[in-house]
Amino acid sequence: MSAIISWSEGEQIHHARWRSENGISPHQKLVIADDTVSADTAYRLACEGTALLWRGDFQNARQLLQALARRLDKPSKKSKRNLKAGKQVSEKSPVDVFNLHRLARSQRARILGMLLVQCEAGHRIALRRAPDIQQACLEAYGPSDETYLVSLRELLGVISAHEWRKQGVLIPGLSVAEEIRIHPHYGVFSPIRGEYVDLVCQAPLPRALAKQSLAFDIGVGTGILSFALAKRGITKIIASDQDERALACAIENRDRLGLRGDIEVVKANLFPEGQAALIVCNPPWLPAKPSSPLEHAVYDPDSRMLKGFLGGLGEHLLPEGEGWLILSDLAEHLGLRSRQQLLDWIDQSGLTVIGRLDTKPKHQKVFDKSDALHTARAAEVTSLWRLARR
Repeated sequence: MSAIISWSEGEQIHHARWRSENGISPHQKLVIADDTVSADTAYRLACEGTALLWRGDFQNARQLLQALARRLDKPSKKSKRNLKAGKQVSEKSPVDVFNLHRLARSQRARILGMLLVQCEAGHRIALRRAPDIQQACLEAYGPSDETYLVSLRELLGVISAHEWRKQGVLIPGLSVAEEIRIHPHYGVFSPIRGEYVDLVCQAPLPRALAKQSLAFDIGVGTGILSFALAKRGITKIIASDQDERALACAIENRDRLGLRGDIEVVKANLFPEGQAALIVCNPPWLPAKPSSPLEHAVYDPDSRMLKGFLGGLGEHLLPEGEGWLILSDLAEHLGLRSRQQLLDWIDQSGLTVIGRLDTKPKHQKVFDKSDALHTARAAEVTSLWRLARR
């Protein structure tokens, strides 16, 4: 966090560190705003590229952010005319729809990110009715002994992540006798789509596990797949990741569940050393470039992780071992990757498909017809591909 942001206030020039987990550059234009500023004025300034440093009541700032979001989400006159004229989104190719959707989300995030707050050393906010953010920011950012500016939108995300981490996410399917809760850390993808966990719990285990009960979990994240494998009786699991937040999250969840002796968490780019009877991987499902560090769990540029997993799987499998690739076909419905490309990569890696389990997603966006990607989401299937050396 080396960038500095400067602004004029009280006839003086002030400086502070700029913090942005979304990779946003420090704002060049900044004005002071408080409870007297109207939502229309704030919206106009934000759209023009002027950030607003909030000096009023914290809860009023939250309401202003909601007002900005309502203005952004209101259909434009052009979209209303197109709808009235019968022009449908389906006239565009799936790739165009996806790219326009990402562009709209990026523009929306940019404008909502224009409302800023100042945090003092020790993660404190000197605003009326401001919450205690110390623990939430400590978890997300680590210690801070200096003043910094951050967008209110990001800060609210940090606070929300803290609550999620504290309460945990209930994961069905891992155990009938008890509730399993996973506590995701800020910046680590939360296992809110449980259908892929169900697939790991249902797939037949490879015969090689009878000789050596060892599995690798590539890209451990919160650790959810490692825990599923441990619940299925696999004696030793080595879970790898190269993201420090994911490693810390997996270790904390492992220890919370009393699985320290079953699961070893290591830092590695894809595969740990050696071979295993079972290797599982749930790579990011969409081959597109992340626009921020927080999107790396969703987007896999040029399918690098997917191709890296397939390319290295064979040499890390024990005889009669299996690799389980958990992958959605959403990219296929969006025109970002074809099924034939995936099959070619599997074949070129010296692998063969020995089975596949499919399931339909159940999350809310599947049923939201107002979502720009609804057509693709409604057709989406999540699969567990059982792969073996040819």
